[in-house]
Amino acid sequence: MILNKDRALKVAEFLLQIKAVKLQPNSPFTWASGWKSPIYCDNRITLSFPAIRTYIRQGYADAILEHFGKPDIIAGVATGGIAQGALVAQELGIPFVYVRSTAKGHGLGNQIEGHFESGQKVIVIEDLISTGGSSLQAVAALREAGLEVKGLVAIFTYGFDLATKNFNNAECPYITLTDYDHLIDQALKSEFIPESDVNSLREWKISPENWKS
Repeated sequence: MILNKDRALKVAEFLLQIKAVKLQPNSPFTWASGWKSPIYCDNRITLSFPAIRTYIRQGYADAILEHFGKPDIIAGVATGGIAQGALVAQELGIPFVYVRSTAKGHGLGNQIEGHFESGQKVIVIEDLISTGGSSLQAVAALREAGLEVKGLVAIFTYGFDLATKNFNNAECPYITLTDYDHLIDQALKSEFIPESDVNSLREWKISPENWKS
């Protein structure tokens, strides 16, 4: 869900400007799944640009307060959500933990790193949502540890129907600062792509496993 259209377009513009998102429908990328994709997204690049980093941090915080209210704790999903989550926790003045993809194989064997208490209300921070699989693994780990997951906030989602289905099945609401549709709109408006690319880019979102450039 997008709460603020103006913010969604502004975040999309920033991602395009710093090449955190690249659109190449005529020279597609190959994902680990084997899908051909006209888009590559690496939101970690935002951390290298202080003004953009600040805008995104404040966007996260505003979205959380507006939709969920102030939680007891912020949890970042390793690895992309760790830095973003720590920044958001600092903005809100609340504790921070992060969730590993799996429990450590040594020491205390922690999957959740940091101090928390059972029953605390937590918002999960991600940088990117594709199918939602890794995000929801973190949500499950937090719930198993006794935390009350109020929802998840990310910078960007591709907007796949599968992700929406997975989050609904997990009963975990989520918000993103921007998404694929707003990104395409902004890319066209700012002339990052020609109008001739738009149909191909929109077709990919509908059926990414079958898309051909």
